[in-house]
Amino acid sequence: MPEKKSAPKKSKFFTYKGLPLVRKGNEIYYGNMTDEFVVWIQIVETGKVGDLDVAKKVRLYKIATSDDVPPNEKIANTAEKSGLYEALDIASAWLSCQAG
Repeated sequence: MPEKKSAPKKSKFFTYKGLPLVRKGNEIYYGNMTDEFVVWIQIVETGKVGDLDVAKKVRLYKIATSDDVPPNEKIANTAEKSGLYEALDIASAWLSCQAG
């Protein structure tokens, strides 16, 4: 009898404008780690909207991924926004500017 092969597990991430979003707790990483930069998003403050916790205050850090960049020079840009949508919009603009 032929052996049954299990399908390989796919590691699928949520994406926004074609780039991966990876979340752990109140931190989100946006972008490809193989690119020059990624954006680290910290959810600093949340509030209730109905039954959902929604981000009210978000900090963004555009971070160099290269090991050649000294740690004190890795953060290229910072910003603070009042919601996750605004934060993702800025993060997307930061990362698309590096590509062009």
